[in-house]
Parts: sequence; C-alpha cells; structure tokens
Amino acid sequence: MKLACSTLPKTLRLLALAAALLPALTMMPAFADDYSDVNQLLRAGKFPDALVKADQYLQAKPRDPQMRFVKGVIQSESGKPFDAIATFTKLTEDYPELPEPYNNLAVLYAGQNQLDKARTALEMAIRTNPSYTTAHENLGDVYAKLASQAYAKALQLDANNNAVQPKLALIRELFAPVVKGQRAVTPAPAALASPLPAPAAAVKAPAAVPLPAVTPAPPAAVTPAPSAPVAMAVPVPASTKEVENAVHAWAAAWGAKDMAGYLGAYGREFDTPGRQSRAAWEEERRKRILGKSSISVKLRDMSVSVKGNTAVARFKQEYVANSLTASSRKTLELVKAGERWVIVKEQSGS
Repeated sequence: MKLACSTLPKTLRLLALAAALLPALTMMPAFADDYSDVNQLLRAGKFPDALVKADQYLQAKPRDPQMRFVKGVIQSESGKPFDAIATFTKLTEDYPELPEPYNNLAVLYAGQNQLDKARTALEMAIRTNPSYTTAHENLGDVYAKLASQAYAKALQLDANNNAVQPKLALIRELFAPVVKGQRAVTPAPAALASPLPAPAAAVKAPAAVPLPAVTPAPPAAVTPAPSAPVAMAVPVPASTKEVENAVHAWAAAWGAKDMAGYLGAYGREFDTPGRQSRAAWEEERRKRILGKSSISVKLRDMSVSVKGNTAVARFKQEYVANSLTASSRKTLELVKAGERWVIVKEQSGS
C-alpha cells in the first residue's frame, strides 16, 4: 500500500497516515455498511459528513477501535492535527497493543517538526509489533531528518568543516521532491501488518502485497507394505509432536491468563522486542494480559520443522480480548532446554 498525506512537509512525505488497514481480519457484518459509508465519504473528500457519520456510530459503540482510528484519519485529513493527536493518543491508552495509532501519532508529530515525539511513538509501534515494516521505515526517515538538523547545526557552528557538507547534501538529496519523469530516491512504505480490525472498504485501496511464503509441513509419506496391499502412514516424529504440544500449552496459558505458565514458555535466551530488558518485558506482558477481562487464543494451520535441538513453528493465530478480534500469522522459534521446548524468538506477520 502506498501511503500519502498532503498536509505533511515535503521532507517527510514518507511519514504518511495509515488510512487503510489489513482487510483479512474479521468484522461483524452488521456494521459493515457503517464502515463503508464513512470510508466512501472520506474518499470523496466529504470530511464533515464523514466525521458526523463516525460520531453517530461511536455514540452507540464508544470504545470501537476501528471507527476511532478512522475518525483520527478524518480529523487529520480535515486539517485538524491537534484533534487527530488527541484521538490517536486516547486510542493508544485504551489499546496499547495496536501499533497503527502510534505510527499515526508519529506522522502528526513529524508534520509539526516534533521529531523527538515522532521517534518515541514509532519506537512504541515497533515494540508492540517488531515486524511492523512501515514503522521501521518511518523511524529511519525520522532519524535521517534528525541527522539533517544535527549536520546543519554543525555547519552553523563551524562553516569550515568539510566533512559535514557531503553528509548534509546526501540527506537533502534523499528527501528532495521527485521531478516528473524521474524515479523516487526512496520507495514508498510497504503495506500495513496490523492486528486492528479492518473496515469493509479501505480509505485508499492498497496494492496487493503478497505475504511471505509459509512452507507447510511435508505430508505423511505412504509406503506400501511388502506383503499386503494396505498402505502404512509414517508416524509424526516425536520431537515434532513435542513442539506442537509446547506451542499449544503456551497459547492455553495465555488464554487462561496463567502468567507462570505463559512466561515460563519463554527461554532465558528469548529475544525481547524493542531492546527491553527481560524484567521490563515480563512486567509489560503482565499488565496487558491481566488487564483484559477475557482472552481467547486459538491456533490453526500449524506447521513445524525440527532440526536437532531447534525448531520453527508457523501458524495462524485467532486472538480475541474484550471487544478486540484479531487474526494474524505468527512464527515461533524454539530450542530444547532439557526435556522442554522453549520460545527464543517470536514474530508476527511472517
């Protein structure tokens, strides 16, 4: 999906609002028309009408994260960045597990040249979803802009510093507007990968972005018995079954809010997201999980590959917590520690 926002300065074109969400996620059919109506008005540029329609919907469902997200987009497109910031900020407080509101806060802060706030918001988006490509790219753009300001200040203080000028020129070329007929120096951000429920019709139709291929587990081989016409299936290796059981136990502990079982499923070498310490990550997970009134985690289409004492499990995860429903692909890397398989790396969207 190519993202664009006409209200941003040219140097930060790539920091565009996420106006379309992942369409693969489930949504109650009863509300599809409401989302469609709001998005059609938004696409037509009828921002006041779209905002009225969104507010009418939110009167009945004030905590709905989907429509609140769309409302923030409408406010931004209407030239009301402060209202949009308030909407997205409240959304991050109520649903801290969603990365898109953090991304959009970063866009709005960048549009006001508040780059430190933009950087912090993007780091939170990445901490929430380490595989969020758009946030990683946008964070790179923010760092480049901060570098440009630092180099310009260095030249201001020492105009004879010959080492700084080429660096500054390179960054300015990176963010230079594209002349018609020329290719952009930097590609537009990729499609979103999000647990936020999607509207029936996106504000801006995304280009199809293929998901990374997931190699299924090889089918059980069938070998004819030498003395009989009956086929005999080769049994699943014990190690593969052990990994499957470990993954299902992890999901069951998560759904039951059994923090000892859930955190115990992660090994000492677990790669915590966002460079967090293990203690900080565990505390964050406790707050998020125990703060939900109910959680359901269902796994399907699992494939497991085992190589020695390491394994990779890929599956589709159906997550329901309070009013939030999300469907995503997930990859877990595990190692064998004694008699147990424990998680050492966790990725979403792969």
